[in-house]
Amino acid sequence: MPYSEKKKEILDKYLDVLSIETSKFINSINFEALAKAEQLILEAEKDNNRVHVTGIGKPAHASAYIASLLSSTGTPSYTLHGTEAVHGSAGQVVPGDVVIAISNSGETEELKATVTTLKKNGAKIISVTGNKESWLAKEGDVLLFAGVENEGGELNKAPRSSIIAEIIVLQSLSILLQNTKGLTLEQYGNWHPGGALGKSIREVF
Repeated sequence: MPYSEKKKEILDKYLDVLSIETSKFINSINFEALAKAEQLILEAEKDNNRVHVTGIGKPAHASAYIASLLSSTGTPSYTLHGTEAVHGSAGQVVPGDVVIAISNSGETEELKATVTTLKKNGAKIISVTGNKESWLAKEGDVLLFAGVENEGGELNKAPRSSIIAEIIVLQSLSILLQNTKGLTLEQYGNWHPGGALGKSIREVF
């Protein structure tokens, strides 16, 4: 088999896995759990509390994106470094704040230490994990399940499908919050004036 055809076959196999896993996950999203997570955040905001997003490894990168997405759509949110939290950064979280903690396994030791510290300091936890029986799932005030069966790729280890599931469920949460708050295009433009996106909004007003 020519080199290019072999590579395309490998990629097609991964894309098939990704398509199947994404479709299965979307169909399994628990709306009631999302509604509970939304309510937890709305209640915290009524008391002038804040939202933080944290994770270890690849989920740490996802947490930065989710914090930015939430902030731009009406829910000010902050990235919390998953390991620095137990070295003083937990001080950014005050009693009554909500922390979204992301871990596919739900058993990552560094995140356990962070969540334990945050709970002791009075934070509420939204657990995002692919393991319903994990430590993180059981420690959370709300569980947002983000489970997949196959990551894709020959090793089936590197986070691919699981990261997409975590992002989709938290994007869904952002949509609920945005809708409840009645975000307008003008408000969104005030928070996102830059780039082609910002320009397209300015042209409307």
